[in-house]
Amino acid sequence: MTAGATAGPGPAGGRPDLVPGDAVEYGHPAIPPPGEPAGAPRTAAGGRAAAVRRVLRRPSSVVAWGFLLLVVIASLLAPAISPADPTAQDPASTLLVPGSPGHLAGTDNFGRDQLSRLLHGARPLLVSATASVVLAVVVGTLIGLLAGYRRGWVDAVLMRLMDVLLSFPLILLAIMIVAALGTGTTNLVIAIAVSQVPVFARLVRALTMREADREYVLAARAAGFGPGRTVFREVLPNLVGPIIVQATSTVAVATGFAAALSYLGLGIQPPTPDWGLMVKEAQEFLFQAPDLAIVPGLLLTAFVTACNFAGDDLRDALDPDNALSSRGARA
Repeated sequence: MTAGATAGPGPAGGRPDLVPGDAVEYGHPAIPPPGEPAGAPRTAAGGRAAAVRRVLRRPSSVVAWGFLLLVVIASLLAPAISPADPTAQDPASTLLVPGSPGHLAGTDNFGRDQLSRLLHGARPLLVSATASVVLAVVVGTLIGLLAGYRRGWVDAVLMRLMDVLLSFPLILLAIMIVAALGTGTTNLVIAIAVSQVPVFARLVRALTMREADREYVLAARAAGFGPGRTVFREVLPNLVGPIIVQATSTVAVATGFAAALSYLGLGIQPPTPDWGLMVKEAQEFLFQAPDLAIVPGLLLTAFVTACNFAGDDLRDALDPDNALSSRGARA
């Protein structure tokens, strides 16, 4: 039965709108917070629609989402729209200034077209950041569900393991993992994912412990649902909103980690263009050709900032109650 569906009288403590098997939506008005009387139902869909309208009226949100969409489209179409091969070297055309004939953004110290490298440089970051966040979400969610639902010694063991990982600065943990596994995109993804798993594990554990005591979960247990079915059919659907919000914000962190590791020579390797690697390669010519370092650095900063704005907007859209309390937080 879909989220928010109504049915006839059920065993959920006289609540006709809850029956075993219902997956009640996160923040759904059918489940009032503890101590709050069940009055006139609030409209979650209407709250989300109002939140989306508020987001669209914010210039900062429009700019952030527009920039993210532009980066994604540019990275996908880079092979088709790039004016040159981003790895092709031309010793006779090194360090050309922006606006030079045939090189709109100039060239680097090897004569490679800078615009082509900027267009292609977004793809490795997007792939590594997105893949690492997806991996962290999957692993962290499973750990959080198991710890939050089983509790007891299982919770204690898993959370102590997460505490061990969190005892290291996350960027240092990622550096240690890459140093142990070696360079390369795959190892970069694994390193960033491992550093972010505790974030999702602790979030999902806290949400699971809260949801596990709700009436619809108790009704599912009373109906004879096993732990696996209860967790994945009843509890997990109500955690999707907060997980998506956290994942969006974590993409910004993962992008920064990927760029930092590439800058340190532990991430994407030359000659593959990458914004973090481009900053490293250009620092030697910072005074002679500052645009080689400034432009990819600004793109990185703008992308991370836009991801943070997008996370805030998703939080408002997926949690209407929070959206009402945060109205006017951003211009």
